[in-house]
Amino acid sequence: MMIFESHAHYDDEAFDADRGELLASLREHGIDKVINVGASLDSCKATLRLMKAYPFVYGAMGVHPSETAKLNEQNFAWLAEQCACEKVVAVGEIGLDYHWKEPEAAVQKRWFERQAELARQVGLPMIIHSREAAKDTLDMMKVFRAGEIGGVVHCYSYTKEIAREYLNMDFYFGIGGVITFKNSKKLKEAAAYIPLEKILLETDSPYLAPEPYRGKRNSSLHLPAIAQALAELKGITYEEVVETTCRNAYRLFRIAE
Repeated sequence: MMIFESHAHYDDEAFDADRGELLASLREHGIDKVINVGASLDSCKATLRLMKAYPFVYGAMGVHPSETAKLNEQNFAWLAEQCACEKVVAVGEIGLDYHWKEPEAAVQKRWFERQAELARQVGLPMIIHSREAAKDTLDMMKVFRAGEIGGVVHCYSYTKEIAREYLNMDFYFGIGGVITFKNSKKLKEAAAYIPLEKILLETDSPYLAPEPYRGKRNSSLHLPAIAQALAELKGITYEEVVETTCRNAYRLFRIAE
């Protein structure tokens, strides 16, 4: 039974030394498909190259809120064009990040809305990044009727009450390595509450490695630890977690099984 990696950044320089070797080894370690997620214009370009090089790598085109100051009409038009490429299955990662003070919230919000509009136009789901911006993200998503577009809240980190709001929009939730941390009580409560049919497995590689690898470089090879933690939390089998989350990802990203 194969695992679906719904969110990784294999274009990151953390993989420069062994990228080819690592990606080539994923299949034999039970990783079925990988979504490489754009975070900047450069990483979108790198994602397009990875998609061409590896049959099992799919892509998302989008600019992370922390990188939105670099967007303008010209490069946004380029981004929109890439959404038509074969194997581009989502617009992301897009959203709001108030952990960093730059760029200012108004800039982040403008490009979040524009990229959400783009997802609607091209008929692709969104991969949402929201950090320390729970209320503004939710308010904006209600205004642009995100439920009609669909998508996943990546690296979900808020309460089960906020999870209920996203469930009402029929959104999926990306669960990663943080679920294994001892201090992740809030996330564990939310993950226990969210139906398995609405969960995707992800690593956010090279970030957020699960225990006992916390603080080290993350990769999709650590997905079994995340699936196991989720199985224990929900009192179900590891196989059920892997099978259901894989099916969820195929459905959301409209990839033929």
